Amino acid sequence: MADTFTTRVIDVTTGSTETVHDLTGACASFLHDAARGRDGLLSVFVPHATAGIALIETGSGSDGDLLAALRDLLPADDRYQHRHGHRGHGRDHVLPAFVPPHATLPVVGGRLELGTWQSVVLVDTNVDNARRQVRLSFLG
Repeated sequence: MADTFTTRVIDVTTGSTETVHDLTGACASFLHDAARGRDGLLSVFVPHATAGIALIETGSGSDGDLLAALRDLLPADDRYQHRHGHRGHGRDHVLPAFVPPHATLPVVGGRLELGTWQSVVLVDTNVDNARRQVRLSFLG
């Protein structure tokens, strides 16, 4: 099993504002060590009830567009039954239904197979928790 499955947890500081944090470099670094040129699958998982994993283009405004769309879809107000934390925190607990806490991605020749403009990102709207963990697992 040790030759076919490798896993690592990385720590991410997201800060005190809603954020889209690019994980692509961390994924590539992990695969360099774990895949060693092999084909397989990369699992990216965030074990938090208020964050998700997405594939988007970054650096062209899409990160802000995604956060704006989530604010429109899930307003930070008092409509939610889940009411601890900051005002509208209940929306953070609904987020993973729209931006799932996981992604499974193809690895070919030890490298992540993404489209030209795709990046792997952590989406975090919970301003009450600035520290996240992300589990990267390679199966190949």
